[in-house]
Amino acid sequence: MNRSRRAFIGAVAIAVVVVVLKEVATSRAEEKGDPYALPKDCAVREGFVAVTGGRVWYQRVGSGDATPLLTLHGGPGFGHDYLQPLGRLCAERPVIFYDQLGSGKSDRPKDDNLWRVARFVEELGQVRAALGLKRVHILGQSWGTMLLTSYMLTKPDGVASVIFSDPAISMPQWVKDARRLRSELPAETQATLDRHEKLGSTNCYEYQAAVNEYYKRHVCRLAVYPEVLERAFAGLGQNVYLTMNGPTEFSVTGNLKDYDRVARLKEIAHPAMFICGRFDEGTPEATESYHRAMPGSEFVVMEKSSHMPMLEEPDRYIEVVREFIGKNDHAQ
Repeated sequence: MNRSRRAFIGAVAIAVVVVVLKEVATSRAEEKGDPYALPKDCAVREGFVAVTGGRVWYQRVGSGDATPLLTLHGGPGFGHDYLQPLGRLCAERPVIFYDQLGSGKSDRPKDDNLWRVARFVEELGQVRAALGLKRVHILGQSWGTMLLTSYMLTKPDGVASVIFSDPAISMPQWVKDARRLRSELPAETQATLDRHEKLGSTNCYEYQAAVNEYYKRHVCRLAVYPEVLERAFAGLGQNVYLTMNGPTEFSVTGNLKDYDRVARLKEIAHPAMFICGRFDEGTPEATESYHRAMPGSEFVVMEKSSHMPMLEEPDRYIEVVREFIGKNDHAQ
């Protein structure tokens, strides 16, 4: 996620009292039938798991014997909160969320050497082992699709199916698409971005407002951001994002800059589905190319969404996920 957007949200949400107020707002939203809220009638269990480098927070929503759904949030360094609509599946199967180390409610160690793909892959395995997830469906979103891809290339046991939502499996392709989408912004917006990037004044309000024009088109097209998304922004781990991605979507200088596993997608033989929004920064064209690189996979475009279809079209998104994992509950 964009450093400037994170800086803006962080500036308005840094105080603990704001977090408390947001939690109160969540409770009120649930009373009004918030489509993003967790169902009240599903059991919720949460806690911490020890992983390499610290502890990660997890939440298990729902119970029963159906194959659980494990979610991998984006960023890197974002929180799990915006994926919360998937908790609506809890009446059918357990849904597990966790904040990757360095983000959300998890520990935030200061060792930047921890922010590597291989360590996050190791962490995922440790979370599965600690929670007893011997058989599981896995959904990754945005950076979470990189994590999911790298994890699946280790040939883990017990994975029933995989979902790549709003994928970023090739960072060179991601940057190419981001620059093209940026070139389609109004000329004055592009000029503002260019000017402040040249001056090094990307933390100013004018630059942040220009970046937000990109976000409104290609990250989340809702007029008002849901509380779960604002909460995810507030829980961002800047060190993780800067180390792995870099300063912005348009300038990727971190250790993910050369990440590209498209040629290896064919090695993943599990039932798989790719989902993206029509206006996604993980573009339909790029997502379809990933789908073509994985024989037998499915491909769905959410026509009214950008990068957050679970928030922009929650009902359809949940139904697409429900149908796919349901038919693959017993896949080998």
